[in-house]
Amino acid sequence: MKEKLYIIKIGGALIDDEELLAQFLEQFSEIQEKKILVHGGGKLATTLADKLGIEQKMINGRRITDKETLDIVTMVYAGGINKNIVEKLQQKKCNAIGFSGADGNLIKAKKREHPEIDFGFVGDITKKSVNRKLVSKLIKLDLVPVFSAITHDRKGNLFNTNADTIASVIAQALSEKYEVELLYCFDKEGVLEDVNDPESVIKSVTEEDFTVLKEEGKLHKGILPKLENALGAIKNNVDKVFLIKETELKNHIENHHAGTEICL
Repeated sequence: MKEKLYIIKIGGALIDDEELLAQFLEQFSEIQEKKILVHGGGKLATTLADKLGIEQKMINGRRITDKETLDIVTMVYAGGINKNIVEKLQQKKCNAIGFSGADGNLIKAKKREHPEIDFGFVGDITKKSVNRKLVSKLIKLDLVPVFSAITHDRKGNLFNTNADTIASVIAQALSEKYEVELLYCFDKEGVLEDVNDPESVIKSVTEEDFTVLKEEGKLHKGILPKLENALGAIKNNVDKVFLIKETELKNHIENHHAGTEICL
């Protein structure tokens, strides 16, 4: 029987709220099973770029990462935010250790190729990008890896990589060895039938459901990458995938009924 492993991804809104983050990390630290945390960036990178007078370019909601922006997101994501989370977990006697994808060659990416747009230092990854053996060794040592959204190509380049994708590919890479449950924690109760009604949670979403909801315009743009990566995980043998509200982590772990389950 495989050992249980939770891979949990948190995003910007939670990271930007110090009190909410502390509450979440308290719940996370209480999980008795093996666990990995993946985090995004929040507003700090944009705030710092504004202070330094570095213009942030976005195309279709995606950040263009030039060299100056890469320096900022590396400092903020792999530096300040990552170490702040690690220290808060250590304070709760959770033996966390922070990483970018470059550390230990944990996640090796390829520069995003696009026929029309140069996204700059943006890295794309698959489950083969993950150093599965090293991540497994860290978990066996009862360490709790905390991954930032920075990867590398082992050719001297760092990349900004979507944290939702990082969580998904780590889950896929470890699914042969562990019973993996992937949780996307964010500021909604789950996937909503009506984005303005928190009670309209859809209990399960298949790929067909996703296509229909997308065509009907019921999905706001922030949830699209989560659902795309969640579906990618469930199609690549990850045991369970849920989208849940960040305050419902403990309830979900104990009762297994919070949020939206992603199904085949």
